[in-house]
Amino acid sequence: MRGRLGEHARHEKGELTGPNPVDRGKYGSKIHLLTERTGLPLSLAISGANLHDSQALIPLVDAIPPIRSRRGPRRRRPGKLHADKAYDHRFIRSYLRRRQIPARIARRGIESSQRLGRHRWVIERTVAWLSGFRRLHRRYEVKVDHFAAFASIAAAVICYRRLSK
Repeated sequence: MRGRLGEHARHEKGELTGPNPVDRGKYGSKIHLLTERTGLPLSLAISGANLHDSQALIPLVDAIPPIRSRRGPRRRRPGKLHADKAYDHRFIRSYLRRRQIPARIARRGIESSQRLGRHRWVIERTVAWLSGFRRLHRRYEVKVDHFAAFASIAAAVICYRRLSK
């Protein structure tokens, strides 16, 4: 996945970095994550810090691999998608409707995001698990491929630890 970055950002810190709007314009990266109900990572992507979260959702949903179940065919789409107000856009809702994925997205200006807190903590916990890996807590790699590889390895280790219990 590639964000819209200026030439300055590409030459300064590698491919997928951008000025972080929260952190005084310092260059950084975001890890976008899609998990299942218990927090196992299903899909992971890296983007520049200046890319809005809603732009990363469609590639994340498309990147979900087919999941084998004990009965029936492989599942190719999630049963339900929970998201906060950042994902309340018409193009996201229409995409999810076309893929026949029921969505529970808080509406901007109408609903409180407090009710999604019981689902949101699962993602926050998985992000905390990822930040427990030193190579992901602070980005040491200049090349995006290396950083994405370390993030994928960390997600695989998280899955292994959870499934081996």
